[in-house]
Amino acid sequence: MLEDISPVFVISVAAQLSGLHPQTLRAYDKLGLVSPDRAPGRGRRYSSRDISQLREVQRLSQEHGVNLAGIKRILELENQVTALQQRLGELAHELELVHSTAARRVAEAHASHRRDLVPLRQATVAVVWPSQPFGVRSDVAQFGE
Repeated sequence: MLEDISPVFVISVAAQLSGLHPQTLRAYDKLGLVSPDRAPGRGRRYSSRDISQLREVQRLSQEHGVNLAGIKRILELENQVTALQQRLGELAHELELVHSTAARRVAEAHASHRRDLVPLRQATVAVVWPSQPFGVRSDVAQFGE
């Protein structure tokens, strides 16, 4: 079974499948709207995905009146959205792995705790120091005064 991105169709077949003239396909390639792969002899080879994209270009142009510059921008943004969705999926998977690793490590830490120790509540102790050293009185005259 062929993949969606396998370049198999020559320009005449791609034109028939998309309902466009071969010269239109060449113009779209030149403008960067749909850029097929090239065969070793430099001939264009279109994939099923390219054919779908050609049909979308035609639909946007004919049904919605979008000019070619607008269509190019729409296609660029759609490609960017697709790439960002793919990256988001990758990051979600990575985050899931991090969460599962963290949960496993927490469980391992809890399993390693000693169960024979009993925690004690510590009492608060206050130490009060006198303002004068012991044995010295402020109301008694000292030697040499």
